[in-house]
Amino acid sequence: MQPSDFSPNSAVDLGARKAAMEREAKQRAAESAGRTNPYAVNVDEANFQAQVLERSMAAPVVLAVLAGWSEQSKQVETTLDKLSAASGGNWFLAKVDGEASPQLVQALRVPSAPMIIVVVQGQLLPGPAGPVPEDQLTAWLTEAFAALKEQGALPPGHPGTLFGEGGPEAEEALEPDDDVRPVDAEAQQALDREDFDTAEAVYAKAVEADPRDTESRSRLAQVRLVRRLRAVDMNAVRASAADDPQDVEAQLAVADLDMYGGKFEDAFDRLIATVRRTADKERDAVRARLLELFDLLPPGDKAVAAARRKLTSALF
Repeated sequence: MQPSDFSPNSAVDLGARKAAMEREAKQRAAESAGRTNPYAVNVDEANFQAQVLERSMAAPVVLAVLAGWSEQSKQVETTLDKLSAASGGNWFLAKVDGEASPQLVQALRVPSAPMIIVVVQGQLLPGPAGPVPEDQLTAWLTEAFAALKEQGALPPGHPGTLFGEGGPEAEEALEPDDDVRPVDAEAQQALDREDFDTAEAVYAKAVEADPRDTESRSRLAQVRLVRRLRAVDMNAVRASAADDPQDVEAQLAVADLDMYGGKFEDAFDRLIATVRRTADKERDAVRARLLELFDLLPPGDKAVAAARRKLTSALF
């Protein structure tokens, strides 16, 4: 398959976006805990071209098609994270959530998850599927890279080995940084087991202990946002918000969606307009949600500053 042969719909539908939220939340928490893999990326229909096909022109990409509900997928993902981190950038790991990106899975002709595919210079080499022990997966990748090197299929300069010159360094690569905040490490452990309640409680306690802790306040807002959106029917709430501007819950939910999608001004403007239309407890609830959404952005952000001025005008 050449890069030009792949042409899935580049727009990620709302259902796929929702299914990817938990994975992204865990990734953000892992970054804050200093345990992220610098050679791994989450992939969907929107970034497949750039992160897999184009990247494979310079270095091999191991594509892992996974299923969030599958213990087999989690085991394979853990192994690949360890191996790619140990490679020192000798190859890259691209993870596909099969449930979130069904069109991509169909285009790749993947029968079931987990499944491994090596992508080199736009060409796809199907690999093992199902539960593969670490030693077998390591052996298969080692043999695959060696065979590709012998065939002259690897990008120029690639040694044809699984690991770089320094050899495996997985334990060091994925070891938490010494300066990681305990609160982030604790929250990360909770998110690793999909315990959003505990992660929220950890950050809420940190903020209560020190209201000036803007980093924990922002993390708390992130966890709450993702937790709320896990239960949202995205198409339904957008329709409800459009049909009935007085539906406060729908307006709140759509503002959450806009924040998650990076449409910060749209989210702020929607809730400020809702503040103008409401009173008493409803107005207080909308105002409180807006202030929480402000916490998602860095202090001094221009969009937040502008929205604060608009909110003041709406309230008084």
